[in-house]
Amino acid sequence: MVKSMTGFGRCSLALENMDILVEIRSVNHRYLEMSVRLPHAYSYLEDRLKKQVQQRVSRGKIDISLNIQFHGAEGLDVEVNEELAESYITAMRNANQKFQLQDDITISTILRFTDVFTLRKVQMDEEAVWAAVLPAVDESVDKFISMRIVEGESLKSDLLNRLITIENMLSQVESAAPEIAKRYYNKLYSKISEILSDHDVDESRIVTEAAIFADKVAVDEETVRLRSHIEQFRTLLDNEEVVGRKLDFLVQEMNREVNTIGSKAQDVSITRLVVDMKSEIEKIREQIQNVE
Repeated sequence: MVKSMTGFGRCSLALENMDILVEIRSVNHRYLEMSVRLPHAYSYLEDRLKKQVQQRVSRGKIDISLNIQFHGAEGLDVEVNEELAESYITAMRNANQKFQLQDDITISTILRFTDVFTLRKVQMDEEAVWAAVLPAVDESVDKFISMRIVEGESLKSDLLNRLITIENMLSQVESAAPEIAKRYYNKLYSKISEILSDHDVDESRIVTEAAIFADKVAVDEETVRLRSHIEQFRTLLDNEEVVGRKLDFLVQEMNREVNTIGSKAQDVSITRLVVDMKSEIEKIREQIQNVE
């Protein structure tokens, strides 16, 4: 199965005491590279997030984002600086006695001193947080992979069409190749006949020379190997495993065979076909850079 390395998955969960948002996105990359963005208070989840995604993704530059928001005052606690509060009370009572004021200190009075109270987040148990986050991670990965599969099918369809185009041009090369030797024989015979004029032409020598030339320009082996590479390419496109790197290797081999055909053929019509085949192979090479 062909999967694109470009994908996006998002899951938002509203729980009783918190909201969780997980987003996963990726672009093509030769290997697997992951980065995680999450609140500092939950940095301990980074390794778990990476491992959970890595179980199902093998290539691509992956960005994972996690956000956790508690409802209202859930997850918050108020700390009282008792020593500071006692200092404020002592100072106010001393002032009352010194200036003979009424002692009307109440909790409302203390609340005016904001530095006495500190609001902090309560750290939840790590396992409890992970248990809450995990379903959102799995769902976002599901959506992420689904998008990769959809884009992968589109890639596969285009790749198959390009393989057919290359095969059609290869058939033209195979049809044109035998004519090269024939044209060479006729040209050689005509040239020698012109030079020798009234003398008899040694046709057996010309046949030998033409045969040597035909062997030099023969591209049968290259066309057979190229067709084999194309067939292997098709097989990999239907493979359930990760195939991106294998496809990349096959493209290199396909390009090698086409280059050899171009260097051996010594024919304008075949050279044009070689240029067109190389163009299609280059387009395939660019496309498979985005295949997982």
